[in-house]
Amino acid sequence: MEKEVWLQNLTWQEVKQKTTQSKGTIILPIGSTEQHGYHLPVGTDTMVANSIAEDAAVKAGVLVAPPLWFGWSPHHMVLPGTITIRPELLIEILFDIIQSLHRHQFNRFILLNGHRIVNISWLQITAERAKRELGVKVAIFDPAYMSKKFDNQFGWGEVGHAEEIESSHMWHCYPNLVKMDRAQDNPHHHRRIYHVDPKYAGDTLSYVPSSSSEMKVLAKKSGGTAGEPSKASREGGQKYHEHLVKRLVEVIAFLWDETV
Repeated sequence: MEKEVWLQNLTWQEVKQKTTQSKGTIILPIGSTEQHGYHLPVGTDTMVANSIAEDAAVKAGVLVAPPLWFGWSPHHMVLPGTITIRPELLIEILFDIIQSLHRHQFNRFILLNGHRIVNISWLQITAERAKRELGVKVAIFDPAYMSKKFDNQFGWGEVGHAEEIESSHMWHCYPNLVKMDRAQDNPHHHRRIYHVDPKYAGDTLSYVPSSSSEMKVLAKKSGGTAGEPSKASREGGQKYHEHLVKRLVEVIAFLWDETV
């Protein structure tokens, strides 16, 4: 099936037609450009967001906006290739994107976050502002939050960085960009009150990005990896991806429900 879902690939007439067909619904992939260990490309967060968005958009018949390749990544500046944008600027950029699309009859927005929990805070601020000022519907779709029911039969541990979850997903979506022979494990050590994985059932403090000194230790120890990419598998990545695409299609249907 030809994937005519990307806004940038269409003429304005085609966009207008598909806006009506999609009930004014559009997915906005939002990621980051930052180090991802020795084995994954710096565009990982945006790439996985793009893949989820594209496959769900094909199934649901909606459009996907050009991705936002930059996020809030100050803690990853210790390694080359990282680009970080201040959250106050990201809020304004994303709001302007939503406002521009709303001007042309889009009124249902899914902010598809590929940058884990770090992006969530400024996405929430932007989403609330858009709902309040523009009267639109906005949902934030985060893979970590939306995979709590994923059948993890692969021995994967907690959410980290460039770990087995991200590595498996990228291995499925972009196998030519993954260099698993270079992956360096850095197993999680259980901490009683500090976890970044939404699936963790115990009490936990909210996440605060690591300091430069903390990240330098991580960079020296594992090249920037937090987790065990050696546990990654293409099969697991495929099942994880299919789970997220299915859930995103369900979220689109949720936004179409006029009672919501």
